[in-house]
Amino acid sequence: MTEEGSEKAILEWAEKYAKDHGWILNPDQKKLDIVIRGLARNKKKFGEQYCPCRLRSGDKEKDALIICPCVYHKDEVEGEGSCHCSLYFLESPEKP
Repeated sequence: MTEEGSEKAILEWAEKYAKDHGWILNPDQKKLDIVIRGLARNKKKFGEQYCPCRLRSGDKEKDALIICPCVYHKDEVEGEGSCHCSLYFLESPEKP
């Protein structure tokens, strides 16, 4: 699969995942593209779509926690309105 094809597949997966959880993807297309590109790069380089915004330790067991969607994302989206990478957002973010 080409890098572009990989990015498209990850984007489609992320869109479905967000929809299934009542969320949206980052509305800033440029930032969304950066995260999707990072996920695709990590999938190609390491065999897993590690969160591009978190540091891998090299320990497969510990790093499994940061495979997108990481174990932290639900709490982050619910508590902060988006995940650490700014991939997933609440559909109707509350305005301060």
